[in-house]
Amino acid sequence: QVELAESGGGSVQVGGSLTLACATAPTLIYCMGWFRQAPEKEREGVAFIDHLGVTSYGDSAKGRFAISKDAAKKTLYLQINNLKPEDTGLYYCAADWRRSGCQSADQRPIDFSYWGQGTQVSVSQ
Repeated sequence: QVELAESGGGSVQVGGSLTLACATAPTLIYCMGWFRQAPEKEREGVAFIDHLGVTSYGDSAKGRFAISKDAAKKTLYLQINNLKPEDTGLYYCAADWRRSGCQSADQRPIDFSYWGQGTQVSVSQ
């Protein structure tokens, strides 16, 4: 049974930074990513990383977001810099055992089998 647990969200001011973490059990999964969902909006893909460490980013995440993973700690990370109000939302960690297609920046929620409960990020002026 795969379990994902996000942490690191919080309330920050514009321009601040956050590092989100996703603890994975029993191990890191081949294809992992972060999605976010703002109030009354659809869940959108933010960043993805495959089993080789190749990363890809959604259009809204390019330049300010960085996804990474630590195999020894079985943890996925998302570094967010220069936070903006539009970054506010619930951030989800997602994982899937597939090897193919994980380098695409256009991955959808339906492409992932496992999800965490989410961690809230709120950005204010």
